[in-house]
Amino acid sequence: MMIIRTEPGGGDMGEKLSTEGRPHAKLLEGEWVRTGIEGFDRLLDEGIPSGSNIVVAGGPGCGKTIFCLQTLYNIARDGHDCIYISMEERPERLFSHMLKFNFDIKEIKRDLDQIMVQAGGAGRILIRRIQPIFVARSVEALLEKASGRLAVDIDIVLDLIPQGFNPSVLAMDSISAIETAFSGRLEQYRIYIEQLFRYFEQLRLTTFMITESAEAPKKLSKTGVEEFLADGIIVFYNYQGEVERIRGVEIFKLRGASHARRIAPMTISNSGMRVFSEKYIKLKSAESAVSAIVDDHNLRR
Repeated sequence: MMIIRTEPGGGDMGEKLSTEGRPHAKLLEGEWVRTGIEGFDRLLDEGIPSGSNIVVAGGPGCGKTIFCLQTLYNIARDGHDCIYISMEERPERLFSHMLKFNFDIKEIKRDLDQIMVQAGGAGRILIRRIQPIFVARSVEALLEKASGRLAVDIDIVLDLIPQGFNPSVLAMDSISAIETAFSGRLEQYRIYIEQLFRYFEQLRLTTFMITESAEAPKKLSKTGVEEFLADGIIVFYNYQGEVERIRGVEIFKLRGASHARRIAPMTISNSGMRVFSEKYIKLKSAESAVSAIVDDHNLRR
């Protein structure tokens, strides 16, 4: 039986998204990055350290893509350029997704496999598609040319960001698609991912890299290299409740930042994602099914 415990004055899971009465905080400020997603940033003391490589993990349909799209939209609306690199979805489809969530975006340029949009009349988001098989073939050719050297030409590894476009935040969907494209050549994949993380560190880009894993956070990939290299891991869940499925999110790991250590329930509506930071999901020990959603206003974040 699932029990909903609520403290006096507690919020309801269906309450409307509202930011009225809350002062506007810049999402990129000093050493910290905030997502602008209602409730999520309250799971953090300060924010995500700028320049961090964050792995966004979870099974299909958990909310990973909307989390990244909404984060980039909020940051672009704050006046910063961002880039969303897709290995699977067409840019047109992602653009359509954003419109369905009522994001205030306007298409300003369209080329082959990429669309540039403006968010709220402020910053830009470049939505770009790159075929992962081309990445795998390029790396394979370079490794053969290198005659055994465990180094890859950085220009080929990272032909991801167009020249002249300088984003502050990048999202990649997904590194699982790149892993699949390497088709059993796990050592080559490991080398590529290491170079990728190193490149993003050099650029001081804050990155969100999606990985598909129903076993997250126990296992994010076959190689395990992402867990080792990532500065942070955000895990999305989709649990079976008594009546319907319940979504949750957890900041599993985040170097250099203080954060909540619990699974918070969340919802996705036509306004986007909302996280209920003052609640937590209590699980049955062995079944990974929800036994209760607890509302505790003593939680500080």
